[in-house]
Amino acid sequence: MNVLQPADYIVFLIYFVIVTAYGMYIYRSKKNAVTSSNDYFLAEGSLTWWAIGASLIASNISAEHFIGMSGSGFALGLAISSYEWMSAATLIIVAVFILPVYLKNKIFTMPQFLAKRYNDTVSAIMAVIWLLIYVFVNLTSIIYLGALAISSIAPVSFEFCVIGLSLFSVIVTLGGMKVIGYTDMFQVIVLILGGLVTTYLALTLLSEQFGFGKDIFKGLSIIADKAPGHLQMIFDKSNPHYKELPGMSVIIGGMLINNLAYWGCNQYIVQRALGADLKTARKGILFAAFLKLLVPVIAVLPGIAMYVMHENGMFQKEMVDAAGVLKPDHAYPTLMNLLPAGLKGIALAALTAAIVASLAGKANSISTIFSLDIYRKYFNKNASERKLVRVGRLTVVVAMIIGAIVAPSLKTLDQAYQFIQEYVGFFSPGVLAIFMLGMFWKKTTASAGLAGALLTVPIATVLKFLPVWTNGAFPDFPFLDRMTIAFFLIVFIMVGVSLLKPEPVVLHEKHKIEVDTSMFKVSSGFIVGSFIICSVLVALYTVFW
Repeated sequence: MNVLQPADYIVFLIYFVIVTAYGMYIYRSKKNAVTSSNDYFLAEGSLTWWAIGASLIASNISAEHFIGMSGSGFALGLAISSYEWMSAATLIIVAVFILPVYLKNKIFTMPQFLAKRYNDTVSAIMAVIWLLIYVFVNLTSIIYLGALAISSIAPVSFEFCVIGLSLFSVIVTLGGMKVIGYTDMFQVIVLILGGLVTTYLALTLLSEQFGFGKDIFKGLSIIADKAPGHLQMIFDKSNPHYKELPGMSVIIGGMLINNLAYWGCNQYIVQRALGADLKTARKGILFAAFLKLLVPVIAVLPGIAMYVMHENGMFQKEMVDAAGVLKPDHAYPTLMNLLPAGLKGIALAALTAAIVASLAGKANSISTIFSLDIYRKYFNKNASERKLVRVGRLTVVVAMIIGAIVAPSLKTLDQAYQFIQEYVGFFSPGVLAIFMLGMFWKKTTASAGLAGALLTVPIATVLKFLPVWTNGAFPDFPFLDRMTIAFFLIVFIMVGVSLLKPEPVVLHEKHKIEVDTSMFKVSSGFIVGSFIICSVLVALYTVFW
């Protein structure tokens, strides 16, 4: 029942007032500095490690996790958690090897790196690709899933939710990265607490269904007993879901490529750390890695619990659409509707926090790339700092309007989380190849970078549709395996182009990126934290292999 009680409205109103008031306080206290584009887009030098870490997670976790990942938990099981747990390991790699390169070379945007290392053509092509992906895949899917979830648990229409979420996100985003970064700490607290409430409900409800009372540990043991296949992390080829999560590719193959591209070469994410010093940024990223370990607990477990209950006769009507088709993405909203008054308001606030934080982060990155890498470079080279900030704010509004208009067209999706991962994966292999070769192989040429930028989407498209075009004569690889193949194909092409036509020494020096081994030294505290995270991951994969 999508009904809210007075206690739910009170809790949600408190959340809304606190976020808005705190955001306004941060904005007003830093108002004079917002005339600087670096301050507006990056909050240069003003975010603490905990604000960086919280903002990374708040921007990353959205409705696609609560709704989409719970839906995949219902359909696939715990294996979908590899996207989160392997991200924790990837964040350590990014903090040690990739972030120092950006900070050493004073890189503020990903297209800026490409322009410095290759040329403006490579930078412009990738900037356009990023903007298209951010607006038409990421932004629209977040708005769609958020509106779907909120309209499923609150007495408001889907269309009203689309408009409301878009407006709220614009308000937060217009204050710049400072407002986003510091309000994200509060957003993370709310979304984790609210997520834990829903997980508790799912496990206790499952325990009650089997006659054990409100015992969360019994709920966990019931899942292990009734759905052991849903606690399997690595699928073999006999598993019906192998194509979605193909064996070891979720650890060392396409998943690693996907995560490195997302966490290390993605303006939306890296932007949070680019305005800080290396020590602070590394602490923030390590904090984010610890938080990543918690995400499956609040996003995947509820979906698995719903699967067990559904298989045992509960929620038969709630889990299907009007045509009677089973919809895994209905799992989380169904659970939220069962929460008692007050707790449902907390869960709704958590969901809204996740959606708004993610939308604000994405919109800020869209405005950063457009303002600094397209507008200033191609439309107004002499634009003042104030002008760039105004253009950035206008870009936020335009992007959100486009996202709100396109979002309803995604209603036909089954598992939205998998949709997002697959289509973002069309350009992730090329992005990673361009960045890694650009950072760590000095002989990579601008022509090679251009080849990588132009070929990433066509290669991914051919690999996806060639089995159809050849009536099955070409193997239909899982999309994570297609990412691995595409990555190595692009690396091979870029290396070949670089060796066949080397750049003159003068040109090479002009596009040189400074890298030395001293940049990769880390503190003893970072080593201890990384060891703890890796030990937890080894334990998890050992238990649930």
